[in-house]
Amino acid sequence: MSGLEILTTYPIAAKVVKDWILSQMLESFKDESVPDSFKDFIFQQGLEDDKISVMIDANPRFLFDVFDDCDIIIETIVFPDKTFSCKIGKEATTNSWKTRKESEMFAIEAAFQILNNRIEDENK
Repeated sequence: MSGLEILTTYPIAAKVVKDWILSQMLESFKDESVPDSFKDFIFQQGLEDDKISVMIDANPRFLFDVFDDCDIIIETIVFPDKTFSCKIGKEATTNSWKTRKESEMFAIEAAFQILNNRIEDENK
């Protein structure tokens, strides 16, 4: 599943991710050398799904910190044959992939689903 598909399939978790990214941006803007007009421009533009999806597709690993903050820990496992697998929270998979990025993309999708379901359950 692509980053855009993940964001649209799991909209509740997508909001958590967007809020996290915005908070990280806000934190980085605490440097007074960044003009207020630029900060305002960035926040007016917002974080559109297509822009976030490009980041997810290029480097799914950047979301590990988001899921760490949500207590959904992603672990990468490397097998002796140099294939990769992962553990998401308390769930391990028996699947393996030729690249770390493929394994991470699977893990990110699973973490989105876990987070989305968790928030839905809490709001019932």
